Amino acid sequence: MAVTSAPPSPGPARADDVRPAIAWGPVGAALLVLGALLTATSTQYGYHRDELYFRMLEPAWGYLDQPPLTPWLARTFADLFGDTLLVMRIPATLAHLAAVVVIALVARELGGRSGAQALAAWGYGTAAIPLAFGHTLLTSSLDLVVWPAVLLCVIRAVQRDPRWWLAAGLVTGIALYNKLLVVALLGGIVLGLLVAWPWRTSRTSEAAPRWPLAAPWPWAGAGIALLVGLPNVVYQAANGWPQLAMGAALGENNGAEVRAEMWLFQVLTLGPPLALVWVVGLVWIWRRRPALRFLVVTYPVLLAFTFAAGSQTYYAAGVLSVLFAAGCVPVAAWARTVWRRVAVVGVVLLNAVSCLVISLPLVPVEELGSTPVAEINSSAQDAVGWPEYVRQIADVHAALPAPDQERAVILTQNYGEAGAVDRFGAEHGLPPVYSGHNELWEYGPPPASATVALVVTEDPGAWSRGFAECTVQGQLDNGVDVDNEEQGASILVCRDPAGGWDALWPELRHLD
Repeated sequence: MAVTSAPPSPGPARADDVRPAIAWGPVGAALLVLGALLTATSTQYGYHRDELYFRMLEPAWGYLDQPPLTPWLARTFADLFGDTLLVMRIPATLAHLAAVVVIALVARELGGRSGAQALAAWGYGTAAIPLAFGHTLLTSSLDLVVWPAVLLCVIRAVQRDPRWWLAAGLVTGIALYNKLLVVALLGGIVLGLLVAWPWRTSRTSEAAPRWPLAAPWPWAGAGIALLVGLPNVVYQAANGWPQLAMGAALGENNGAEVRAEMWLFQVLTLGPPLALVWVVGLVWIWRRRPALRFLVVTYPVLLAFTFAAGSQTYYAAGVLSVLFAAGCVPVAAWARTVWRRVAVVGVVLLNAVSCLVISLPLVPVEELGSTPVAEINSSAQDAVGWPEYVRQIADVHAALPAPDQERAVILTQNYGEAGAVDRFGAEHGLPPVYSGHNELWEYGPPPASATVALVVTEDPGAWSRGFAECTVQGQLDNGVDVDNEEQGASILVCRDPAGGWDALWPELRHLD
């Protein structure tokens, strides 16, 4: 009988490599408090524009602007538990709580005891971007947990057991259904292992650990990732890699702003008071954990990718959260006296209060427009006014002569407006809604019988060329003076599309 030996260990464990017990007391308390807080605030303000969009997307293996996982979650939870805002936010809340557990486990994996795990859970759980993404169901909400989970598996593979590369591959394959962006994370890890691996140790009597990529386990993990994510990859290849086109469009539209703001965003991701913790973690890993120096390289690689792509500012947030977990270990060790512990708790509380006000809908919506919160947190802007906007569109529709109402459709400039009409329009008797924005363009133009269109647009003059007649009949106003994208947009009544819808529809397509 053949005897299968266990895979080789990366080296003898040091005393500080021994994992402490999981601190379920403080971590569990953080989960209970955060779960209750996110649930209690989940129905404040309203749907985010992306959530309204997810509701509209038909089941598919992928879309022009994203893989299928997040829209699938939105529809599945609505089908199972009801099509309400409270239900829409459940996956985001669960992702946030799962991320808190993963961050605490990273601190534990690096030798952090109860204090370090508590700091990781409470500090990360009450931080700015984790709270914002945990409150609203976005594709980035799932990134909260899958990116740190991939890194946790890789850390365990490098430090303890190379079979964890298989788990990293499984999580990566699942993550591909949320965003192809996880490939950039893998690239950062590989580059980090290439340039920062400790090929020789500081003590000549100690053998250098084996390079992880020289073993078959990482490549087996890559095979699992490809196998699990294959349907999504096949969809992308069969449809001309639409994610690349979408990324290029985002970079063209957002590039200048992203490249200017991404540096400050690194400080704001968890909140300025906690920035020192992840900086300490970065230095501590480099000095104390040579086998994990790839993390120190992965972070600037993701920053460089963010700068080059110019799409969104938050692409490095998953790596930064792991650096924060690492920093919790030396910070908790430093806080061995009462006054130091009081100082650390005070910093976390100060950060939590400011982040709660900015990231969650705690400011009354009537006062939101007069505070800096709306400017700082664009997600808050994007969750205000949708029922009012639809009612105002319905008022214009109701004023049309009966024959025009029967042959009318709604045409919107973006998927948020289309999603709002889809969600709230039925109660006002509104006709179907169409948009040329992203995936909605793929659903096709209105029928030929629809010769009247209620058009929602920021640029009324641009539509006069597409119709025989267009007149402004209304203006959107959320009533609370929040300056979001829809505020002040015009409602046009347009008649007789020039050349018919088949001729006009290609001109309405836009990616952003």
